[in-house]
Amino acid sequence: MNFEKKLGDLEKIVSAMESGELSLDDSLKKFEQGVKLTRECQEALEKAELKVQQLVSISAEGEAQTEDFDEE
Repeated sequence: MNFEKKLGDLEKIVSAMESGELSLDDSLKKFEQGVKLTRECQEALEKAELKVQQLVSISAEGEAQTEDFDEE
């Protein structure tokens, strides 16, 4: 599942919970799903930020350089 899909799913969960129409059990399940999606989105953003930092490294000559991205 890509970042945009996860973010969309998270927005749907928030809307459902804000509606006030969910039972306590359903609210707890949605909350758990939301926490999981939030963590996954945060991880994806952190990886993207690291990749951008590596790609925007500037050489002494003023040219952009790329570096290998190591996910670990």
